[in-house]
Amino acid sequence: MGDGAEGLVDAEARIQDRLSEIEQQRATRRRRVKDPELVRQLESLRLARAEACRQAEATAHPVRREQLQQAMAELDRRITDVLEKLE
Repeated sequence: MGDGAEGLVDAEARIQDRLSEIEQQRATRRRRVKDPELVRQLESLRLARAEACRQAEATAHPVRREQLQQAMAELDRRITDVLEKLE
């Protein structure tokens, strides 16, 4: 009977350790975000670039493809600017 109780205590201790690790990771992640608005802006720019890339792959018209290439270059520049501000 003593061995079963030790197993439960060990399992409970492991669960508590894991919960502590998760909480510490969350706290670390929160501290790393310097400006949530910049992070939101970065994600928005990345999504816009992915959409422009998808459209560029799907289009056959050379003028439209050139427009999308220019848009992606501008998005890349803006992404770089936001990343520099986050550092």
